[in-house]
Amino acid sequence: MPRVRKSVDPEKLSQEAVELAKLSAAIPAEIDRVNQGQIPKDLAERVKRIEKLAKQLRTEILP
Repeated sequence: MPRVRKSVDPEKLSQEAVELAKLSAAIPAEIDRVNQGQIPKDLAERVKRIEKLAKQLRTEILP
């Protein structure tokens, strides 16, 4: 049975994509800090947010 695609909010998709890009761009610098022995307090939260945004975008874009 084919899936029915729900309507997609282009503004929401754009906001989520921008947030995902910003969070992802900060990860290499955070990993450099980890390699120097400094673990940022919010690193785990940022990675979880990246995972959540990626999943939301995937489910909203793909039927």
